Amino acid sequence: MRVLIIDPDEARAALVAEGLSEVRPLEVTRASTFEEVEADLPRLAPDVIVIACESPDRDTLESLRETSRINPRPVVMFVDRSTPGLAEAAVQAGVAAYVVDGLAPNRVRPVLEVAMSRFSIMQRMRTDLDKAKADLASRKTVERAKGLLMKERGLDEDAAYRTLRKLAMDTGRPLAAVATDLLTFAGVLKGDDK
Repeated sequence: MRVLIIDPDEARAALVAEGLSEVRPLEVTRASTFEEVEADLPRLAPDVIVIACESPDRDTLESLRETSRINPRPVVMFVDRSTPGLAEAAVQAGVAAYVVDGLAPNRVRPVLEVAMSRFSIMQRMRTDLDKAKADLASRKTVERAKGLLMKERGLDEDAAYRTLRKLAMDTGRPLAAVATDLLTFAGVLKGDDK
């Protein structure tokens, strides 16, 4: 397991490392600030990022949000104190576990395991949601193309679908791509500027 510990306090960072001492194999990298290693994250490729601090600052959360958008990783944040709204801001920035005043070596590993599991579940859900959105958009495009064929060629719904499917098979392209092309060409012929 590759763990990146971000903590300006060496003693507190040592507590995190101590909590992972039984994990094998283990590779720990430590930095004082997130900004210090932000550009190096692709090379470090941590399995999990642990941020321990007194209280998270807005700059760290914003950097974390941007990094999580580009290269998501499970993030655990141990903070000594928190103010209202910081936990929510941390979660929105990509933090999988936000623990206030609870850093103890015997708690580190279980918290990391839960955070990594939660992160994995959330990533699967995001992937499924993205696929569902893409499928819905494709279906809408196919329905619009069928409607166009029904109107312009006087076909019923089944015949319009068969026509689209035949075009897709003849060109070796996905049905949604053929439907998109048909709608685009129809728009060009009508003079639409879309």
